[in-house]
Amino acid sequence: MTGAEIGIAALFALGGLRSLWRWTRRRFEGTDVVDHLLYALFVTGRVGLWFAFAGLFVIYAATSLDGRPTSELDRFRWYLIVPIALAAVQFAAGYFLGNRSPGDEA
Repeated sequence: MTGAEIGIAALFALGGLRSLWRWTRRRFEGTDVVDHLLYALFVTGRVGLWFAFAGLFVIYAATSLDGRPTSELDRFRWYLIVPIALAAVQFAAGYFLGNRSPGDEA
């Protein structure tokens, strides 16, 4: 473990906490439940990305690369899906929330 990876992970985690604090303080005046659900998905994707990147640096700091062709990082290859999925959720929720009109209520 090196201090650089832990320091960068801590900065990303602090960024996630700041983002969580900022987005939960923002007032959202949706007209129906779907608006609130889309907004919650948007905030989850946005805040979750910060914590996902912090997790990437923690994983990198916790694994050792001893010059072996297959390293310990291969076990965590699946984790790359987490930031991609969170970014997709944030993008889709923002897109659908932005394209809803007041007449969309069922």
